[in-house]
Amino acid sequence: MKQNLEDIQNVFFIGIGGIGMSALARYFKFLGKNVAGYDKTPSKLTDSLVAEGIPICFVDDLTRIEDQFLGIKNTLVVFTPAIPKEHSQLNYFITKGFDIRKRAELLGDITNSIYTLAVAGTHGKTTTTTILAHLLKESGAPVTAFLGGISENYGTNLILQGNEVAVVEADEFDRSFLRLSPNIVAITSMDADHLDIYGEAEELTKSFEEFSAKASDHLLVKNGLPLKGITFGVEDDAQYCAINVRIENGSYIFDLRTPSKTIKDLHLNLPGKHNLLNAITAFAMALLYGSPTESLAKALSTFTGVERRFSYIIKTDDLVFIDDYAHHPTEIQYLYEAIREMHPGKRIVAVFQPHLYSRTRDFGQEFAKSLEGFDKILLLDIYPARELPIPDITSSWLLHKIDNEHKELVAKNELIKKIKQSAPEVLVTIGAGDIGAEVSRIKEALVL
Repeated sequence: MKQNLEDIQNVFFIGIGGIGMSALARYFKFLGKNVAGYDKTPSKLTDSLVAEGIPICFVDDLTRIEDQFLGIKNTLVVFTPAIPKEHSQLNYFITKGFDIRKRAELLGDITNSIYTLAVAGTHGKTTTTTILAHLLKESGAPVTAFLGGISENYGTNLILQGNEVAVVEADEFDRSFLRLSPNIVAITSMDADHLDIYGEAEELTKSFEEFSAKASDHLLVKNGLPLKGITFGVEDDAQYCAINVRIENGSYIFDLRTPSKTIKDLHLNLPGKHNLLNAITAFAMALLYGSPTESLAKALSTFTGVERRFSYIIKTDDLVFIDDYAHHPTEIQYLYEAIREMHPGKRIVAVFQPHLYSRTRDFGQEFAKSLEGFDKILLLDIYPARELPIPDITSSWLLHKIDNEHKELVAKNELIKKIKQSAPEVLVTIGAGDIGAEVSRIKEALVL
């Protein structure tokens, strides 16, 4: 039975270590609720939650759940679709008739009564959302932002500065974004993805069309997408467009042409044309919300980035080490182009961990094409996440498709040795699996 959120005292998250789930856990902790959860494996994120006073169990066992969460009255259970159906804790809550909601449903319930700005797209949404949240916060808006990554400016995925406007990442996975009731929407991209859920790319497109129709005030779309809305782009005929783009001291400086004026000399300290597009999107949304231009311009220049999105781990004259969450061929291509633009002529060694058997199968040729330009490719085993293996779909299968003779399959326990042997001038780790957990170890080995 669905309860009023104000009446709920206890919230238990199954899959609390997920980036979206942890933001909600922090939100309810801030509201003074009793919050706890389960996750499969400890991580930097779960360590942070525990340090903030949120107990987490890592064994699927009812006895690990505190008694206050086992009473049906005043307890809400939140889960992510990645949790397997046989999960015993989840099944206990289901059979006992608890108020159980998916993460996306709960996010929709929280934001339905708040003016909401939502960013959707198969890539670009996390960085765009985080830039937008930073712009609104720094310009004084009473904003609550639920982010799909850790903001480097604030060290968190939850920004709390008021409850009159919400910023959310609208996730297309499992059609989750259809739970939202947004006022201003931006669609950054609609490349085929999540075909394990949608089956056909056309179904994904239909889902984006359905979501875009939910925008009550403004719909912004990347110029060229098959949707009618306010367009944004770079050096094209978009209504919000970056023009006069140049690079100075590793940063972009550009003018933003809007339907009513041109804003001169904006600064963005993120590399890559894709990030320039993300910044324009966020800036346009903030302008449409009503934030003052001068405050937004100053805020954009102070945005430092999102963890695992082109994050510089080491940056010296002799070695550059970048870590990135890219897990779709288009994202890897953007990443490659950004590295070449910022570090021309350098020898680039890429470590890639494919994410999901189905995604690897569906985009095998595209992954191979996006990886072939690197000077050396070290390929890890596929990270399964929520999936069981698919026959014949392995990293070895993908490796054979890559048209580059400087490539090899590497076991995780051999990775640091192989990286050192490869003598990179620029090293980049790529993927959405557990490769992020290797970054600190790699850094430590390289700076010795």
